[in-house]
Amino acid sequence: MIGISDVRAAREQIAPHIVRTPTVESPGLTALLGVPVTTKLELLQRTGSFKARGATARLLALDEAERAAGVVAVSGGNHGIALAVMAAALDVKATVVMPRSAPARSIAIVESTGASLRLTDGMGEAFALTERLRDEGLTLVHPFDDPTVIAGQGTVGLELAEDAGALTDVLVSIGGGGLIAGVAAALHAQRPGVRVWGVETEGAEAMSRALAAGGPVPVELSSVVTTLSAPTVSRLTYEHVSALVTEVLVVPDAEAVRGSLELAEHAKLWTEPAAGCLLPAARQVLERVGDGARLGLVVCGGNASVADVMAWAERYGLG
Repeated sequence: MIGISDVRAAREQIAPHIVRTPTVESPGLTALLGVPVTTKLELLQRTGSFKARGATARLLALDEAERAAGVVAVSGGNHGIALAVMAAALDVKATVVMPRSAPARSIAIVESTGASLRLTDGMGEAFALTERLRDEGLTLVHPFDDPTVIAGQGTVGLELAEDAGALTDVLVSIGGGGLIAGVAAALHAQRPGVRVWGVETEGAEAMSRALAAGGPVPVELSSVVTTLSAPTVSRLTYEHVSALVTEVLVVPDAEAVRGSLELAEHAKLWTEPAAGCLLPAARQVLERVGDGARLGLVVCGGNASVADVMAWAERYGLG
Protein backbone atom coordinates (compact mmCIF):
# COMPACT_ATOMS: atom_id res chain seq x y z
CA MET A 1 0.00 0.00 0.00
CA ILE A 2 1.35 3.40 -0.93
CA GLY A 3 1.07 6.27 1.53
CA ILE A 4 0.77 10.03 1.32
CA SER A 5 4.54 10.41 1.66
CA ASP A 6 4.99 8.36 -1.55
CA VAL A 7 2.53 10.58 -3.39
CA ARG A 8 4.18 13.77 -2.16
CA ALA A 9 7.60 12.47 -3.19
CA ALA A 10 6.23 11.63 -6.64
CA ARG A 11 4.82 15.13 -6.99
CA GLU A 12 8.17 16.71 -6.20
CA GLN A 13 9.86 14.54 -8.85
CA ILE A 14 7.37 14.96 -11.68
CA ALA A 15 6.34 18.59 -11.11
CA PRO A 16 8.76 20.06 -13.72
CA HIS A 17 7.40 17.72 -16.39
CA ILE A 18 3.61 17.65 -15.97
CA VAL A 19 0.70 20.10 -15.70
CA ARG A 20 -1.06 20.89 -12.45
CA THR A 21 -4.46 20.58 -14.09
CA PRO A 22 -7.42 22.80 -13.16
CA THR A 23 -9.88 21.80 -10.47
CA VAL A 24 -13.05 23.71 -11.26
CA GLU A 25 -16.69 23.78 -10.26
CA SER A 26 -18.98 22.98 -13.19
CA PRO A 27 -22.20 25.01 -13.35
CA GLY A 28 -23.43 22.90 -16.26
CA LEU A 29 -22.96 19.57 -14.49
CA THR A 30 -24.35 21.03 -11.28
CA ALA A 31 -27.54 21.96 -13.14
CA LEU A 32 -27.65 18.58 -14.90
CA LEU A 33 -27.22 16.43 -11.77
CA GLY A 34 -28.88 18.72 -9.25
CA VAL A 35 -25.97 18.76 -6.79
CA PRO A 36 -22.67 20.69 -6.69
CA VAL A 37 -20.11 19.12 -9.05
CA THR A 38 -16.37 19.80 -9.16
CA THR A 39 -14.22 18.49 -12.01
CA LYS A 40 -10.53 17.62 -12.00
CA LEU A 41 -9.54 18.22 -15.63
CA GLU A 42 -6.91 15.59 -16.39
CA LEU A 43 -7.88 15.73 -20.06
CA LEU A 44 -5.85 18.96 -20.08
CA GLN A 45 -2.79 17.07 -18.84
CA ARG A 46 0.25 16.71 -21.04
CA THR A 47 -0.52 13.84 -23.51
CA GLY A 48 -4.28 14.32 -22.92
CA SER A 49 -4.71 12.13 -19.84
CA PHE A 50 -3.54 11.53 -16.29
CA LYS A 51 -1.22 8.78 -17.55
CA ALA A 52 1.63 11.26 -18.05
CA ARG A 53 2.01 11.44 -14.28
CA GLY A 54 2.69 7.77 -13.60
CA ALA A 55 4.78 7.28 -16.73
CA THR A 56 6.98 10.24 -15.83
CA ALA A 57 7.41 9.03 -12.26
CA ARG A 58 8.60 5.63 -13.48
CA LEU A 59 10.90 7.03 -16.16
CA LEU A 60 12.57 9.33 -13.65
CA ALA A 61 13.14 6.34 -11.34
CA LEU A 62 15.07 4.31 -13.94
CA ASP A 63 18.62 3.37 -13.07
CA GLU A 64 21.40 3.49 -15.66
CA ALA A 65 20.99 -0.13 -16.74
CA GLU A 66 17.22 0.26 -17.15
CA ARG A 67 17.63 3.44 -19.21
CA ALA A 68 20.19 1.73 -21.41
CA ALA A 69 17.89 -1.25 -22.01
CA GLY A 70 14.96 0.92 -23.03
CA VAL A 71 11.40 0.64 -21.76
CA VAL A 72 8.29 -1.22 -22.91
CA ALA A 73 4.64 -0.69 -22.08
CA VAL A 74 1.29 -2.23 -22.99
CA SER A 75 -1.63 0.09 -23.54
CA GLY A 76 -5.16 0.49 -24.84
CA GLY A 77 -4.23 4.05 -25.75
CA ASN A 78 -3.39 6.60 -23.08
CA HIS A 79 -0.56 4.85 -21.21
CA GLY A 80 1.15 4.20 -24.54
CA ILE A 81 0.82 7.84 -25.57
CA ALA A 82 2.13 9.00 -22.20
CA LEU A 83 5.11 6.69 -22.18
CA ALA A 84 6.05 7.43 -25.79
CA VAL A 85 5.81 11.20 -25.38
CA MET A 86 7.51 11.40 -21.99
CA ALA A 87 10.24 8.90 -22.93
CA ALA A 88 11.06 11.02 -25.98
CA ALA A 89 11.21 14.12 -23.78
CA LEU A 90 13.52 12.36 -21.32
CA ASP A 91 15.65 10.72 -24.05
CA VAL A 92 14.70 7.13 -23.27
CA LYS A 93 14.08 4.58 -26.01
CA ALA A 94 10.51 3.24 -25.79
CA THR A 95 8.51 0.34 -27.24
CA VAL A 96 4.71 0.46 -27.00
CA VAL A 97 2.48 -2.59 -27.51
CA MET A 98 -1.17 -1.86 -28.38
CA PRO A 99 -4.15 -3.81 -29.71
CA ARG A 100 -5.29 -2.92 -33.21
CA SER A 101 -8.62 -1.94 -31.66
CA ALA A 102 -6.97 1.02 -29.92
CA PRO A 103 -8.13 4.43 -31.17
CA ALA A 104 -6.48 5.32 -34.49
CA ARG A 105 -5.51 8.71 -33.11
CA SER A 106 -3.67 7.08 -30.19
CA ILE A 107 -1.76 4.79 -32.53
CA ALA A 108 -0.80 7.75 -34.73
CA ILE A 109 0.46 9.79 -31.77
CA VAL A 110 2.65 6.93 -30.53
CA GLU A 111 4.12 6.50 -34.02
CA SER A 112 4.82 10.25 -34.28
CA THR A 113 7.07 10.20 -31.18
CA GLY A 114 9.58 7.82 -32.75
CA ALA A 115 8.74 5.03 -30.31
CA SER A 116 8.72 1.46 -31.61
CA LEU A 117 5.05 0.46 -32.00
CA ARG A 118 3.94 -3.20 -31.90
CA LEU A 119 0.28 -3.98 -32.72
CA THR A 120 -1.55 -7.15 -31.67
CA ASP A 121 -4.98 -8.67 -32.31
CA GLY A 122 -6.28 -8.04 -28.79
CA MET A 123 -5.41 -6.74 -25.34
CA GLY A 124 -4.62 -10.20 -23.98
CA GLU A 125 -2.12 -10.72 -26.80
CA ALA A 126 -0.68 -7.26 -26.12
CA PHE A 127 0.04 -8.13 -22.48
CA ALA A 128 1.60 -11.45 -23.54
CA LEU A 129 3.91 -9.78 -26.09
CA THR A 130 4.93 -7.19 -23.54
CA GLU A 131 5.94 -9.94 -21.12
CA ARG A 132 8.10 -11.53 -23.84
CA LEU A 133 9.80 -8.23 -24.60
CA ARG A 134 10.49 -7.74 -20.90
CA ASP A 135 12.02 -11.21 -20.75
CA GLU A 136 14.24 -10.19 -23.68
CA GLY A 137 15.68 -7.33 -21.61
CA LEU A 138 13.44 -4.27 -21.96
CA THR A 139 12.40 -2.48 -18.76
CA LEU A 140 8.67 -2.81 -18.15
CA VAL A 141 6.70 0.32 -17.32
CA HIS A 142 3.47 -1.31 -16.23
CA PRO A 143 0.30 0.79 -16.56
CA PHE A 144 -0.86 -0.02 -13.03
CA ASP A 145 1.09 -2.83 -11.29
CA ASP A 146 3.86 -0.59 -10.02
CA PRO A 147 3.92 1.45 -6.79
CA THR A 148 5.92 4.23 -8.44
CA VAL A 149 3.31 4.56 -11.19
CA ILE A 150 0.48 4.49 -8.65
CA ALA A 151 2.17 7.20 -6.59
CA GLY A 152 2.45 9.31 -9.73
CA GLN A 153 -1.23 8.87 -10.48
CA GLY A 154 -1.98 9.66 -6.85
CA THR A 155 -0.82 13.23 -7.41
CA VAL A 156 -4.23 13.74 -9.08
CA GLY A 157 -5.88 13.06 -5.74
CA LEU A 158 -3.39 15.19 -3.85
CA GLU A 159 -4.16 18.20 -6.07
CA LEU A 160 -7.90 17.55 -5.87
CA ALA A 161 -7.75 17.46 -2.06
CA GLU A 162 -5.84 20.75 -1.99
CA ASP A 163 -7.80 22.62 -4.66
CA ALA A 164 -11.45 21.52 -4.37
CA GLY A 165 -14.06 22.89 -2.04
CA ALA A 166 -16.14 20.61 0.16
CA LEU A 167 -16.71 17.15 -1.37
CA THR A 168 -18.60 14.11 -0.14
CA ASP A 169 -18.02 11.69 -3.03
CA VAL A 170 -15.33 11.38 -5.71
CA LEU A 171 -15.77 9.23 -8.82
CA VAL A 172 -12.78 7.71 -10.63
CA SER A 173 -12.73 5.49 -13.74
CA ILE A 174 -11.01 2.10 -13.49
CA GLY A 175 -9.03 0.19 -16.07
CA GLY A 176 -6.31 -1.69 -14.23
CA GLY A 177 -6.82 0.43 -11.12
CA GLY A 178 -3.67 2.54 -10.93
CA LEU A 179 -5.47 5.87 -10.97
CA ILE A 180 -8.10 5.01 -8.38
CA ALA A 181 -5.51 3.33 -6.14
CA GLY A 182 -3.38 6.46 -6.08
CA VAL A 183 -6.30 8.89 -5.80
CA ALA A 184 -7.92 6.88 -3.01
CA ALA A 185 -4.66 6.73 -1.06
CA ALA A 186 -4.19 10.49 -1.34
CA LEU A 187 -7.80 11.33 -0.45
CA HIS A 188 -7.84 8.85 2.44
CA ALA A 189 -4.92 10.74 3.97
CA GLN A 190 -6.00 14.30 3.10
CA ARG A 191 -9.80 14.04 3.27
CA PRO A 192 -10.64 10.89 5.20
CA GLY A 193 -14.41 11.52 5.20
CA VAL A 194 -14.74 11.56 1.42
CA ARG A 195 -16.14 8.43 -0.25
CA VAL A 196 -14.33 7.21 -3.38
CA TRP A 197 -16.31 5.32 -6.05
CA GLY A 198 -14.84 3.37 -8.94
CA VAL A 199 -16.46 3.17 -12.38
CA GLU A 200 -16.09 0.45 -15.01
CA THR A 201 -17.91 -0.32 -18.26
CA GLU A 202 -19.63 -3.61 -19.06
CA GLY A 203 -17.13 -5.87 -20.77
CA ALA A 204 -14.21 -4.26 -18.92
CA GLU A 205 -15.05 -5.32 -15.36
CA ALA A 206 -11.70 -6.49 -14.06
CA MET A 207 -11.92 -4.74 -10.68
CA SER A 208 -15.54 -5.52 -9.86
CA ARG A 209 -14.94 -9.17 -10.76
CA ALA A 210 -11.84 -9.19 -8.57
CA LEU A 211 -13.77 -7.79 -5.63
CA ALA A 212 -16.43 -10.46 -6.07
CA ALA A 213 -13.80 -13.22 -6.29
CA GLY A 214 -11.61 -12.02 -3.42
CA GLY A 215 -8.64 -11.29 -5.68
CA PRO A 216 -7.58 -10.61 -9.28
CA VAL A 217 -9.10 -12.88 -11.92
CA PRO A 218 -8.85 -12.81 -15.74
CA VAL A 219 -11.88 -11.35 -17.53
CA GLU A 220 -13.21 -11.50 -21.06
CA LEU A 221 -13.02 -8.08 -22.68
CA SER A 222 -15.77 -6.78 -24.94
CA SER A 223 -16.19 -3.08 -24.08
CA VAL A 224 -15.64 -0.48 -26.80
CA VAL A 225 -13.85 1.54 -24.13
CA THR A 226 -10.38 0.15 -24.84
CA THR A 227 -8.68 2.58 -22.47
CA LEU A 228 -10.44 0.81 -19.56
CA SER A 229 -9.92 -2.70 -20.91
CA ALA A 230 -7.40 -4.46 -18.67
CA PRO A 231 -7.60 -8.28 -18.82
CA THR A 232 -7.04 -8.37 -15.05
CA VAL A 233 -6.22 -5.98 -12.24
CA SER A 234 -3.13 -6.52 -10.11
CA ARG A 235 -2.91 -7.65 -6.52
CA LEU A 236 -1.49 -4.19 -5.74
CA THR A 237 -4.43 -2.25 -7.18
CA TYR A 238 -6.95 -4.75 -5.84
CA GLU A 239 -5.64 -4.31 -2.29
CA HIS A 240 -5.93 -0.51 -2.52
CA VAL A 241 -9.46 -0.61 -3.92
CA SER A 242 -10.73 -3.25 -1.50
CA ALA A 243 -9.42 -1.21 1.43
CA LEU A 244 -10.16 2.36 0.34
CA VAL A 245 -12.99 2.43 -2.23
CA THR A 246 -16.68 2.45 -1.25
CA GLU A 247 -17.95 0.54 -4.29
CA VAL A 248 -17.15 -0.13 -7.94
CA LEU A 249 -20.07 0.69 -10.25
CA VAL A 250 -20.51 -0.76 -13.74
CA VAL A 251 -22.26 1.07 -16.58
CA PRO A 252 -23.10 0.01 -20.16
CA ASP A 253 -20.95 1.20 -23.05
CA ALA A 254 -23.90 3.11 -24.49
CA GLU A 255 -24.27 5.10 -21.26
CA ALA A 256 -20.53 5.86 -21.21
CA VAL A 257 -20.80 7.26 -24.75
CA ARG A 258 -23.92 9.20 -23.78
CA GLY A 259 -21.92 10.57 -20.85
CA SER A 260 -19.25 11.88 -23.23
CA LEU A 261 -21.94 13.67 -25.23
CA GLU A 262 -23.42 15.12 -22.03
CA LEU A 263 -20.00 16.32 -20.88
CA ALA A 264 -19.56 18.07 -24.22
CA GLU A 265 -22.98 19.71 -24.03
CA HIS A 266 -23.23 20.58 -20.35
CA ALA A 267 -19.60 20.92 -19.20
CA LYS A 268 -18.03 22.01 -22.51
CA LEU A 269 -15.52 19.17 -22.22
CA TRP A 270 -14.51 16.84 -25.05
CA THR A 271 -13.85 13.54 -23.32
CA GLU A 272 -13.36 9.90 -24.17
CA PRO A 273 -15.96 7.37 -22.91
CA ALA A 274 -13.53 6.35 -20.16
CA ALA A 275 -14.46 9.71 -18.63
CA GLY A 276 -18.02 9.76 -19.98
CA CYS A 277 -18.86 6.74 -17.82
CA LEU A 278 -18.62 8.97 -14.75
CA LEU A 279 -21.96 10.65 -15.43
CA PRO A 280 -24.22 7.57 -15.40
CA ALA A 281 -22.26 6.37 -12.37
CA ALA A 282 -22.79 9.73 -10.66
CA ARG A 283 -26.52 9.22 -11.01
CA GLN A 284 -26.16 5.83 -9.31
CA VAL A 285 -24.17 7.42 -6.49
CA LEU A 286 -26.85 10.06 -5.96
CA GLU A 287 -29.50 7.35 -5.72
CA ARG A 288 -27.45 5.73 -2.94
CA VAL A 289 -26.33 8.71 -0.89
CA GLY A 290 -29.34 11.03 -1.28
CA ASP A 291 -29.43 14.77 -0.64
CA GLY A 292 -26.42 16.73 0.47
CA ALA A 293 -23.91 15.15 -1.91
CA ARG A 294 -21.10 17.25 -3.35
CA LEU A 295 -19.46 15.35 -6.19
CA GLY A 296 -15.92 15.36 -7.53
CA LEU A 297 -15.31 13.87 -10.98
CA VAL A 298 -11.81 12.95 -12.13
CA VAL A 299 -12.12 13.62 -15.86
CA CYS A 300 -9.36 11.22 -16.78
CA GLY A 301 -8.75 11.87 -20.48
CA GLY A 302 -9.83 13.34 -23.79
CA ASN A 303 -7.97 11.26 -26.37
CA ALA A 304 -10.94 10.43 -28.58
CA SER A 305 -11.45 11.94 -32.02
CA VAL A 306 -14.69 13.49 -33.18
CA ALA A 307 -15.03 10.59 -35.63
CA ASP A 308 -14.62 8.03 -32.81
CA VAL A 309 -17.31 9.55 -30.61
CA MET A 310 -19.72 10.12 -33.49
CA ALA A 311 -19.28 6.51 -34.64
CA TRP A 312 -20.03 5.22 -31.14
CA ALA A 313 -23.03 7.54 -30.85
CA GLU A 314 -24.43 6.23 -34.13
CA ARG A 315 -23.77 2.64 -33.07
CA TYR A 316 -25.85 3.10 -29.93
CA GLY A 317 -28.54 5.28 -31.51
CA LEU A 318 -27.50 8.40 -29.62
CA GLY A 319 -27.20 10.76 -32.59
